[in-house]
Amino acid sequence: MNKKEFEIHDLSAELEKEFGKPGTPERAEFDERAYAFYTGQVILDARKSEKITQTELAKRLGVDKSYISKIENGIVNPSVGFFYRIMNALNLRIEITRQVG
Repeated sequence: MNKKEFEIHDLSAELEKEFGKPGTPERAEFDERAYAFYTGQVILDARKSEKITQTELAKRLGVDKSYISKIENGIVNPSVGFFYRIMNALNLRIEITRQVG
């Protein structure tokens, strides 16, 4: 194996190289896609933990199953209000805390 494969890189520098500096339109677009993906994964994991299907979650929320699928796959980023509705439907609560440091 090549020694370069094992080099540790600065993630911030890699993101800047690939998607631009924070505050640029390119970086904002990347960040939005990343947030949508992460949000979808949180919802997917929570839904599976509750052992309910996309169809059941959609029924609880009054939306189509395809909408839940799009959220879980990071295609659609739900509004904050709808995210809270999803958390409520999954019997979860959201806790907001201040970051240390």
